[in-house]
Amino acid sequence: MTAGTEQTGTTELAHGFCFGEGPRWFEGMLWFSDMLGEAVHTVTLAGSMTTLPVPGHSPSGLGFRPDGTLLIVSTERRQVLRYDGDTVELLADLSDLVPAALGDMVVDEHGRAYVGSQARTDGVIVRIDPDDQVTVVAEHLDFPNGMVITPDGTTLIVAESTARRLSAFTISPDGGLTDRRVFADGLDGPPDGLAMDVEGGVWAALTLAQEFQRFAPDGSSVTHRVDADGRTAIACALGGAEGRTLFLVTTTDAYPERLIGTKLSRVDALMVETPAPGDHDTHHHH
Repeated sequence: MTAGTEQTGTTELAHGFCFGEGPRWFEGMLWFSDMLGEAVHTVTLAGSMTTLPVPGHSPSGLGFRPDGTLLIVSTERRQVLRYDGDTVELLADLSDLVPAALGDMVVDEHGRAYVGSQARTDGVIVRIDPDDQVTVVAEHLDFPNGMVITPDGTTLIVAESTARRLSAFTISPDGGLTDRRVFADGLDGPPDGLAMDVEGGVWAALTLAQEFQRFAPDGSSVTHRVDADGRTAIACALGGAEGRTLFLVTTTDAYPERLIGTKLSRVDALMVETPAPGDHDTHHHH
């Protein structure tokens, strides 16, 4: 399928924020961070928005624990916050464990959160357990960014931005990361945010390539390309009523500091063939 075919159904869902990151579909809404705007927003498929201010934090990665608690990565402070629907509180301070500012996060079905620290060559992934214990579980990563976990819960895939590759780890029963291997490399641009579909296909935002690409479940090929229309591809998420809406977060510059004070980031939505893992509101019987 060519990029042109995929493109036809793109619709703008939200705009007017500074630097969108970390989109996640949860309970009928897309949640995403505005890193420079110090807020977490939600937007429905109808386009209505809410805003949760997180002053003093530069939020990026988001994730939900099984009980619905929202976890928010505070990048520069190297902290992870928790939001119970009422108040935002400190969950874990990772300053003593990590070499650089934090970035993205993925939360597994057990409520374990994997958080990346974005050093260019010695980045790490830290795991926060449900009892809030923290452990470094991967090291020597080249700017770890977006992360996803396969539908069967056994593999974690991480984008290494400066290396232009996706790496995979086996998740051991205790939550450790083992058997590091290359999932895909020689990418067309630095990968940022990732999303995973029910087949194990991986959508990646390739920032400077100004494109979103879907990698086959074995990482061997790119099956779909979505042109970001001259914009920087930051992150993506799969969700929507049937799990077949791909949410595309883009901005106008790959360097956030150049965008301070602007409102040029936006979220677009696109229907794709392969849905997100899990149950969706609409069930198709074949």
